[in-house]
Amino acid sequence: MKQKEFDFEAGEVLLLDKPLTWTSFDVVRKVKNMLRIKKIGHAGTLDPLATGLLILCTGKKTKDIDSIQAQEKEYTGTFRLGQTTPSFDLETPVDAELPYAHLTEADLQAATAPFVGLIEQTPPLFSAVKINGERAYEVARRGDTAEIKSKQITITAFELTSISLPDIQFRVVCSKGTYIRSLARDFGVALGCGAHLTQLARTRIGEYSLSDALTIADIEALRPPRSEADLAKQARPADNRRRPVRQGLAYYDASTAAAASAADEKAPQE
Repeated sequence: MKQKEFDFEAGEVLLLDKPLTWTSFDVVRKVKNMLRIKKIGHAGTLDPLATGLLILCTGKKTKDIDSIQAQEKEYTGTFRLGQTTPSFDLETPVDAELPYAHLTEADLQAATAPFVGLIEQTPPLFSAVKINGERAYEVARRGDTAEIKSKQITITAFELTSISLPDIQFRVVCSKGTYIRSLARDFGVALGCGAHLTQLARTRIGEYSLSDALTIADIEALRPPRSEADLAKQARPADNRRRPVRQGLAYYDASTAAAASAADEKAPQE
């Protein structure tokens, strides 16, 4: 099959599958540098701990960003019942545990109904919402608290696709501005056992689907030939400075490393 030809300067809408732990800006910067694109932006942020569809617009197509952002979104993921975290996801450690074993499938299914339709939702303190000109997550990471106003959002569908307590897999179709982490928190409150988000993937924005998205490796394959100047830069001694630990993911990185180490210790030795 012939590879599609792109004209990034004239304008393209690129569908990307965002890697886990990358920020949306990480993806924009990587693609901009790899493809040497002058004008590029994304149409809707994904949290670092989410994966899935991230839409990039280049050149003249950047004027379409607002209209793409306004379109309906679809997500799939996993809630864990019985535990809460300050960030409503895996960015921060568990701060409370509550019983959940008494809940039946009927209880869980019934609890979804109040969240379908036009509802009020309060964004997480660990979010990019601005409070007096400052990002809310900056306030949260200092250990401070602040009041965030609720807003109206629309959830068109909230389905529980698999139940294996304490984990529940779900599918949500919603409007712009919906925080799935807040839905996890609110769903846990409604059930009386608490909950937090452990996995999230965006699968659709409007008519754009994750199934049509490129990976970072696919983008790498589109990289234009390097000039002599670029090759000369590559030949310079490597910069051995360590990358700074990304603020906000220190706990996630540490807990993931600890889990991997524990798994290695349990693995049979040959």
